[in-house]
Amino acid sequence: MRLRKKRVLLGCFFVLGLLFLFLAMAFIFLKPQFHTAIFSRNSIHSFCKSENLRRTYRLSTTLRDHRFTYRLNISDYEREFPCLQSYICTILEEEARFCQCPECKPLLIMAIKSHPLSAYRRMVARQTWAAERQVLDYHVKTLFLMAKTENTSHMQLVAREVKEYHDILQWDFVENHHNLSLKERCFLEWVHYNCKEAEFIFKGDDDEFVNPDAVVNYVKETPEAAHTIHGSMQTESVVMHTGKYGVSESLFPYCLYPIFPSGGGFIFPGAFIPTLYQVSTWLPVFPLDDVYFGFLSLAANLSLRHDERFYTVGTEDNLCSYKWALVIHGVPLDKVAQIWQSVQHNWWCHRESFLLTVVVLALIVATASLLLMSAFLAIMCIYVFPSLYFQNMTSNSTELPPESEAAESIQTDFID
Repeated sequence: MRLRKKRVLLGCFFVLGLLFLFLAMAFIFLKPQFHTAIFSRNSIHSFCKSENLRRTYRLSTTLRDHRFTYRLNISDYEREFPCLQSYICTILEEEARFCQCPECKPLLIMAIKSHPLSAYRRMVARQTWAAERQVLDYHVKTLFLMAKTENTSHMQLVAREVKEYHDILQWDFVENHHNLSLKERCFLEWVHYNCKEAEFIFKGDDDEFVNPDAVVNYVKETPEAAHTIHGSMQTESVVMHTGKYGVSESLFPYCLYPIFPSGGGFIFPGAFIPTLYQVSTWLPVFPLDDVYFGFLSLAANLSLRHDERFYTVGTEDNLCSYKWALVIHGVPLDKVAQIWQSVQHNWWCHRESFLLTVVVLALIVATASLLLMSAFLAIMCIYVFPSLYFQNMTSNSTELPPESEAAESIQTDFID
């Protein structure tokens, strides 16, 4: 009886051991999928094709600014956002010779983040500020950056837009908030290999109003424009651990982000593209796109310049504000065309132009007044004063007695 119990117990232990061994082997072989399915927040929000994933060669790194030392641990990023770290940028739609045109020099590209379902926004933009045009000596071209959706009709619409407008660059990852960082990384790769002609890049969104004339004037007139990144610099951006912009404390255990340009609109020179691209090949990809660009800038040791004309949170609703601004975020779509027409035809409303106009008008009025006064004095000197003088002389000569009479009167007085 005891022998039978021992055999039963041994059999149970043997079965449990086999089961444990099977589970351990399954965990080892299915570890990437297990992490993606269970541990990764990214699995809920994004999708990358397995054939477009590769072993990451990104590195843990330490970055320092004037406030903090940031430790970016690649293991944490691979655990929480594996797709962002290992995705191979695979293009679905592009205009191969977008930058290769002899007349497009110097070239300023407006790279605008968009979504397949935002066809109406793109249409309004193309009819207004996003139209290809010459501004002073710069050729301005717009390129819409987007990923894909599972909606077939949206994808078919994008394919028709590509054939008609030739201004879309699309990758095969799925659109979502965290994957905006992939747009930053993949655009840097594309522009590095395909658009070395670009002198400046403007990055923005399709839900805003951009003033290309002001942008070109800005890069031409700003000192050292080709040696810094320009935008609305976020210097006190607090780290959130919940909500749309939340990241886990284990991923980023700091209270503030490093300084970064707001993603609503910023400019960087084409000379920075090789450096930014090289850094993007090894730096962990942060799940917030504008913060990620800030980390790229910090790792590449690039300078940042703040300017108040990057209105990334809206501005006063008046023509002068739109004329003054480089970009305004949050403009209602039904007002974009009206604002565009007003900005094009009311050149004087620019603050500097307005002040200059006032000064010029004042000088013109003062000059005209002096000329009128001079003409008046000249007329008086030539016509009025001489006639008065001669008239006065004539009246004096009539009143005086003749010479003979005067002499006789004197003689008579003498005799008397």
